[in-house]
Amino acid sequence: MNGREEEPVFEVAIVVPKKREKEGDENRDCVEFLVQELKTAGLIVERVCGISDEFIKLAAPPETLGRAATELQIKKLTYIGMELQFEWDQVTAFVTQPDGSLFSWFERFRCFHHLIYRIVNRTEADLTLKFDDEKKRKQLLKNWALNWLDFTSQPVDEIYLYYGTKIATYFSFLGMYTRWLFFPAALGLALQLIDFGSMQLLVLPAFFIFIISWAVFFFQFWKRKNSALLARWGINYSLSEYKALDTEMNSLNRVHADHEKNFDANKPIEKKILQRDEWLGLLLRIRNNTVVALAIICLQLPFELAYAHLYEITESYTLKFLLTAVYLLAIQYYTQIGGKMSVILINYENNQGEESSSASLVYKVFGLYFMQSYIGLFYHALLHRNLTTLREVLIQRLIVSQVLENLMENAYPYLKYSYKKYKAVHKKMHEQGSSGGKRIRLTTRVEKEYLKPSYTACIGKELEDGLFDDYLELALQFGMIMMFASAFPLVFCFAILNNITEIRTDALKLLVMLRRPVPRASATIGAWLNIFQFLIVTAICTNCILLVCLYDQEGKWRIEPGLAAILIMEHVLLLIKFGFSNFVPEEPAWVKANRVRNVVQVRDMYSKQLLRSISNLEKKRD
Repeated sequence: MNGREEEPVFEVAIVVPKKREKEGDENRDCVEFLVQELKTAGLIVERVCGISDEFIKLAAPPETLGRAATELQIKKLTYIGMELQFEWDQVTAFVTQPDGSLFSWFERFRCFHHLIYRIVNRTEADLTLKFDDEKKRKQLLKNWALNWLDFTSQPVDEIYLYYGTKIATYFSFLGMYTRWLFFPAALGLALQLIDFGSMQLLVLPAFFIFIISWAVFFFQFWKRKNSALLARWGINYSLSEYKALDTEMNSLNRVHADHEKNFDANKPIEKKILQRDEWLGLLLRIRNNTVVALAIICLQLPFELAYAHLYEITESYTLKFLLTAVYLLAIQYYTQIGGKMSVILINYENNQGEESSSASLVYKVFGLYFMQSYIGLFYHALLHRNLTTLREVLIQRLIVSQVLENLMENAYPYLKYSYKKYKAVHKKMHEQGSSGGKRIRLTTRVEKEYLKPSYTACIGKELEDGLFDDYLELALQFGMIMMFASAFPLVFCFAILNNITEIRTDALKLLVMLRRPVPRASATIGAWLNIFQFLIVTAICTNCILLVCLYDQEGKWRIEPGLAAILIMEHVLLLIKFGFSNFVPEEPAWVKANRVRNVVQVRDMYSKQLLRSISNLEKKRD
């Protein structure tokens, strides 16, 4: 493998609660038995004694991981471009990771889980797993989280190797999105500084056309980058193919389990069962989406309009900022309730697979936040035509909201960690029967990592990890800067400042404040891509209305040449949106060429094997 042996590192630990004195001997025997079993399984073991728990740190040589991968029948990419079931004896046929290692973090985690719980299930033990790799974590902290001078530059391959595909894809998307924001930010700053006078009504439509074209091209080039990353990481499938296969297998497995073992989709009765499940799932999703929509209209809309009206009639800027802060805190509780109701509804849907359930959660929760984030802005812009207030609210949302979210994202995990650390130290002091004397400290890194909170979503923890909140924050920001670009071009500058800060604070949050997340295998940004595409179409409509308001200051709504031109521009922009989406290939030429070459190699290989099989059969007959 790349001419060198992989050096095993401790990246997984088992947490074993300490017992009381009278149970000490029995507990030591159990722990020693477990350690011996782990060593017998081929793992490298190191025991660490913490304040309230004992930790068994584990590392695995490549051969141990390879044997486990063979037992799990993990599929890996080979050098001919096919994904085949892994065999340790044929290890040289499989593609390695960017750093030369054989397995990704997601694959290693599966192997560790298999090796450990094969022992645990046999011994009927109850264990808690945690994982960390201190050396790689320190490197990322230095080269990524604390590297403020590079602005948007990030070691994406190192992030992938440490956190897995899903988190690496998020940070790659965030970095590219922030870099692309420099173009509209520079143009928006120029529009803010230069007085175009009577030409302003011509400049703004041109700026708007540029923004829509920029957004369309950005997402097309993101798809190209995403495809290149997957090829570089040795992931040989697109998300659409993966989801289609996953959905099909889940559906067939369910029918197979519920009805008969010799399931055949060509039989009429099985066809009816599949069709029934398909339409039942669709009707359940329509029902649940209707419930969410009615809740938004009947409960959330009046609250949002009341806030917008109070903001409109308030004259003091201090009171306006205070009102916004209180509103943002209050709305969090409402969205938490709405999110929990969405999860309950999803549990009654006939979703096929975790990806389908996660996508359903994304659409429902984004509907709640869409109303929360934008209805007040629509109120100021369209009903009162108060563009000055609209600009004030945009600035406050981007500043106040960003500050509050960063405080919550970083302060809450720190406070939770501090409380758990205090609780563990206080319990140890109580057991020793002394409140003074020698101070007790956490001395082991493994125990500090164990006490950190996990990386979970604020809504739908059962279905999503903490990236749900980060993607939601990005989507809401994107909608805000796109839908009101004509009224306040400078908004893109605020977005750039927010995102540069977001890259580093999110990195610090993951590396310092939170426990290393369980790896997930998502290959793209998933359902969020549909959300961003929806926001582009919505932005075309809202900006055309804003331009009408700017053009027709008196509100007479006369169909004059200028207004007619804006309506024509709306249709042209919709054509640009859907036309340019097919203009830029979603896959780089080198990725496509490699894929075609691999297909040809596989076809030739199977053709030769088939010919040899036919020749052998003919020889046997003779």
